Amino acid sequence: MASQRDVRNKIASVKNIQKITRAMEMVAAARLRRAEMRIEALRPYAEGLGRMTRQAARAAGSQTAYLPLLAEHDSVENVALLLVTGDRGLAGGFNSQIVRAGVRIAAELQEEGKRTVWYATGRRGSSSLTFRGNELTGSYTGFSDRPAYADARSIADDLMQAYVDGSVDRVDIVFNRYISPLTQRVTHEPLLPLSADPFEADDRRSDEEPADEPDVPQGVEYEPDPKEILRQLVPDYVEVSIYRALVESAAGFFGAQMTAMRSASDNAGEILTQYTLQMNRARQAEITQEIMEVVAGAEGLN
Repeated sequence: MASQRDVRNKIASVKNIQKITRAMEMVAAARLRRAEMRIEALRPYAEGLGRMTRQAARAAGSQTAYLPLLAEHDSVENVALLLVTGDRGLAGGFNSQIVRAGVRIAAELQEEGKRTVWYATGRRGSSSLTFRGNELTGSYTGFSDRPAYADARSIADDLMQAYVDGSVDRVDIVFNRYISPLTQRVTHEPLLPLSADPFEADDRRSDEEPADEPDVPQGVEYEPDPKEILRQLVPDYVEVSIYRALVESAAGFFGAQMTAMRSASDNAGEILTQYTLQMNRARQAEITQEIMEVVAGAEGLN
């Protein structure tokens, strides 16, 4: 049986760890609230931009085929896969589930005869993909906790340029959609090419947005023409889609980290209970041993 000193040292170590996990839980909870506020502020803008883009696409009609980001390639051979992860860990399976989903999607693409071109945000995703032997075409790190719109624009520029140049024939994005502090849903969405179909029925419409969106009022005149307006709106639509994924992922990370640290604190409490019981048993054994030695010494004197 371990001595009291050994058990006491273990108790002190676990208490220190518990203090750290509780502090990290409180920090994550505070950052989560700010991230939730960013999502609430972003959603109306993203939904409004989506409505404008859909209306312009309907007004443009067949002219959408002449826009590079709306034109599908003749064949799909190279698929760019953008994985949105965090720069840090200690958040349960938050990062690993995105990497696993990306690897699974890449395996499915390989079975279809397609090649995967990897892009990743966050150090965890980049390092995991590199460790698995995958070459990264684009890696973006250092902003996962608080992404800025400029970060999304940089990523969008690279992906749109690769699609227009023909380096990739399709672009998909995989990220954790924020549902609640306890729930983050792995979401796989097509990003490029943008066709008229997603604008007609946007699956990413939030629950607050009415499903029966009114058509463009008759007699509306566009200045400049709908095609030119769409040429300006589509890149913004791609940027906002990536930015929204980054913001959703940031909120999901803090929720996952808060939950993981709370679980770690609870587990530390259970370990402390076990160590305290073990220390009490060790102390009782030492006291019993001392009493036996005293009794034996007294009998020896008699």
